[in-house]
Amino acid sequence: MTAVLEVDALETCYGASQALFGVGLVVRAGEMVTLLGRNGMGKTTTVRTIAGLLAPRAGRVVFRGEPVAGRPADHIGRRGLGLVPEGRQVFRNLTVDEHLRAWSANRSSSRSPWTPARVYGLFPRLAERRDHLGSQLSGGEQQMLAIGRVLTTNPHLIVLDEATEGLAPMVRREIWSCLSTLKAEGLAILVIDKYVRTLVRLADRHTIIERGRVAWEGDSGELARREDLWHRYLGV
Repeated sequence: MTAVLEVDALETCYGASQALFGVGLVVRAGEMVTLLGRNGMGKTTTVRTIAGLLAPRAGRVVFRGEPVAGRPADHIGRRGLGLVPEGRQVFRNLTVDEHLRAWSANRSSSRSPWTPARVYGLFPRLAERRDHLGSQLSGGEQQMLAIGRVLTTNPHLIVLDEATEGLAPMVRREIWSCLSTLKAEGLAILVIDKYVRTLVRLADRHTIIERGRVAWEGDSGELARREDLWHRYLGV
């Protein structure tokens, strides 16, 4: 499979404080890959560097064949990277429908692009609340909207930072079902989350980060057998 995203020897700093030390990972077309680790280990810093929100000190980020390390976030977004950020960042004064229409673009030149209507089919709850403001939505509905908003850009890669953080179990299951659907349609997915028991069933490969370094990487079969890694690096 073709690599959609290649990260190699990535180093990122906050001022004089170094946060990433040689991080690497690969996401191929049609794969779901996870980035795992305890809080504060560098997962969000990695995602923000990949998306162009932080400039790396060193290393490579290649997205769809183009070196993009240090390029502006809007350039990387137009290339087809869709970020669902931690905290969702839904606009309080826009309706659900306005969110979906404002971001609509066919960046992947898909023959059956994600439109607001398709998003409503994926998340019927959003269809029921299409005229509600962002401030009127529950946390789960905001996460659905954040995913739907990214889908309407028709990305080549969707990156979810803390995909189900703080969500009720029923809503988590709905989000996981959505991601399974997207993976089956061939969308590349990079996801940060803590529910490793679910992720080993859904994802193809995993990278565990510990203190800004890659501590382990492998496929779901291996991670499922290595529960010692769960306790050592994930606190499960």
